[in-house]
Amino acid sequence: MPDVKNLWKPGNRHRELARLMEPIVDPAGWYPAELNADEWIYRLSDSEIAEILAAVQSVESAGLALKDIGAAEFPLPTLGPRLAEVRNEVMEGRGFALVRGLPVAGRSRFQNAVAFWGIGAHIGQARSQNKHGHLLGHVKNLGGDYAKVRGYMTQAAMDFHCDSADILSLCCLSPAKSGGEHRICSSVTLYNEMLKARPDLVEELTARFYLARKGDIPPGETEPWERLPIFSVTDGYFAGRGISAHMAKAQKIPGVPKYTELQEEAIRMYKETAPKIAIDIDFEQGDISYVCNHTMLHSRTDFEDYDEPERKRHLLRLWLSTRMRPVHSDIARMLRGVPIEGEEDPTPLDAV
Repeated sequence: MPDVKNLWKPGNRHRELARLMEPIVDPAGWYPAELNADEWIYRLSDSEIAEILAAVQSVESAGLALKDIGAAEFPLPTLGPRLAEVRNEVMEGRGFALVRGLPVAGRSRFQNAVAFWGIGAHIGQARSQNKHGHLLGHVKNLGGDYAKVRGYMTQAAMDFHCDSADILSLCCLSPAKSGGEHRICSSVTLYNEMLKARPDLVEELTARFYLARKGDIPPGETEPWERLPIFSVTDGYFAGRGISAHMAKAQKIPGVPKYTELQEEAIRMYKETAPKIAIDIDFEQGDISYVCNHTMLHSRTDFEDYDEPERKRHLLRLWLSTRMRPVHSDIARMLRGVPIEGEEDPTPLDAV
């Protein structure tokens, strides 16, 4: 892992006060050709790995449950301050980072989950990811149909989108046999590219669009949809959201207005532009990624699994809150996590 002084900090690429319908100047506004993997891949040193494994052993000895582990219960004297720099880089700088080198093979699922959770506790606070209240999620093909279930339960390619948290974090327990690349692009760059060519279409995407709620409806509310702008600016900070399958699914909900011709054109341009400015990351076992949902979009390619159940593609997932960036009120409402129903285990060790 590089020295803290070598991390890409916001000061290395300055931010200007953002104004809607004007070009955005932000450290997260990068193009793939500008990136150097040595800057965004942080390789754990032997001493940092030893620190992590010691913290895992301490948690096991104390008999702690995953949900009860905070940064204090997972001490990382050397790595902890560097993870704070990673968090700042993700939220205020480049918008994403990857930590590489966590030992996964030969360790129990609980031990790997503790390591991932404990490292994440130094980045932010876990938020629920579905109506069951799961704080620890699993990205794994369960044989579902993407038209009927959330994409992480399938092996299908996914559109560029954002999750309902400040930061998405994934830990690769098992990569796919082929495919399944983690794709990231800058929503800042996407906005700027569209603004240069078709400002009228950018303006269309500042409207509050309908998204299907995936069945995760808060208590006391009845609408099967929620609304939010794709592009917004709040207190001088830009935020971009994804045009995902949930928007398309909302078009089938009775009472939701159909897209206008200009909206359809804006959506097409958005979807055509995002892959052109994206990078693909081939996950290695033990990789941990962090992606800011306000300045980055993420997706994945379709993939082929191994036949053996224990070798199937499997990523652990955390939605982390940092409260470091002002966002539109619609987005802020989503950042509370998915409302919880029932009393299920919030940190299951496998997909359910």
